[in-house]
This record gives sequence, structure tokens and C-alpha cells, in this order.
Amino acid sequence: MSASSDRLARLFLRYASPLAGLRRLPLIGPCVSWASGMFVPRNARTWVQVQRGPAAGLWLHLNPRTGQPYFEGQVEPEVQSVLQRQLGPGMVFYDIGANVGFFTILAARLVGPEGHVTSFEADPEVAARLREHVARNACAQVTVEQRAVWSESCGVLFEGTDPRTSPDRGLGRVVSASAGDTISLDAVSLDDYVRTSVPPDFLKCDVEGAEVEVFRGAQNLLQERRPGILCEMHSEENRSILLAEFSLRGYACQPCGEHHVLALPR
Repeated sequence: MSASSDRLARLFLRYASPLAGLRRLPLIGPCVSWASGMFVPRNARTWVQVQRGPAAGLWLHLNPRTGQPYFEGQVEPEVQSVLQRQLGPGMVFYDIGANVGFFTILAARLVGPEGHVTSFEADPEVAARLREHVARNACAQVTVEQRAVWSESCGVLFEGTDPRTSPDRGLGRVVSASAGDTISLDAVSLDDYVRTSVPPDFLKCDVEGAEVEVFRGAQNLLQERRPGILCEMHSEENRSILLAEFSLRGYACQPCGEHHVLALPR
């Protein structure tokens, strides 16, 4: 991207909300949409620093059309709040379904150089952006694992997101049958992973509906190491299954926002 295009992308990102309002106006809206499409390509990205919140000052490479919540530091504030409360210097954190790494680099800041963050991201394109963010923010305490977390260590099929639906490809998921944008990749269970890696003190799980499978592969971890858990629930069925499982394992559960559950060992 040229320097002038990069400046336009930054302006677009900064003023995305007012522009969105203008697009809804009958006469002005089509002109604004045309102009933004001409000067800021849909696949454009620009480096910016998070403006507010606990991640303020961290660098992100954002799509100006979709990145404003990240730029403003407003993405999932309930998750940011939990990480602030639960993580401290020297702790080990697992980010399962890390996406482009906003919470990974925030966690790296919170655990400090004495701690460690392991980030699992299955989508190869998204994992590349995650590594880019880790490198730009000099997070030497982060390990990126480009594989899925599953109930067992095996090969799985992964369906990426159509960029026309989700420009940041944040909705990819493990599937049972091959389709158009499906790839084969490795998966690992948490119980297998911690046999050769330091287990987490706390973990975040956001895996687009596969959360039950993740914790089916973490029975020993929950029983023996008892990490704190913040899990996004993508269905009421999954919520019911996992609340029962966490309770059986001696965890106290409480809602965290509309979609997350915070489970802490009693």
C-alpha cells in the first residue's frame, strides 16, 4: 500500500462510524460507498495503535472497514475485563481460537516477560496475521500453534470463511465433510498438548461451536491442573453440556456478558 493510500485507510478507520451513518442516507450514501471503494480497497490493511482500554498502545494491522472496534479498544469488553482480573505477571495463558491475536497480545502484556501465552489458531491465513501481530508487538513470550484444538489429536477438516461474508475470516470451523473452502489440518487435544508443554493457569476458548469437543479432550487438565476458563458458548446445547461438565469437575460458573461463561475452580 502506498503512503497516500495508507493515510486514507487510517482516516477511513478513524471515521468509520460517521461514514456508516452517511451511507444510510438516500442520496449521499451511494456516493460515500463509491468513494470509499475507490480510495480504500476492500482488502486494505493499515498499522494502527489501539486507542483505549487495557490494550492501548498495542499495534494491529487492521482492515479499515471492519477494524474500528479493535482500533478503539472496544472489542468484547467483558473478555478484556476478565483477562485483566485473572491474569498477572508470570502466569501461563492459552488462547484457543486466537483469531488475529487481539487477546493474545493483551494477555502477553498482562503476564509480562516472565509469563507465557500459547495461541491456537487453525486457519492458516489468520494464523499468519496472528504471527504478524506477535512480531510487531515484540511478544517473545508468545507461542503460535497453527492447528485446531479438538477432543483427540488427529487430522480434521477445516472450513474457512468466505472473505465476502467475514473480511477478517474470523468464523472458520471444523466440519465433518469436505466442501468448497475446506482444508485438512492437524488437531491436538489439550491433554496431549500439556504432556510436553507448560499447562495453563487460565485459558480462553472461542472456537465457533466446537467448545464441547475442546473440553472432551481436556479431562485430565481440568481434573489435575484446574485452570480458570473463559468460554464463549455458541449454542444453548453447548452451554448446557459444558455447565454440567464444569460443575462435575468442581468449577463454579457465572455468566460473563451474553455469550461467555467464566468457570473458576472452587
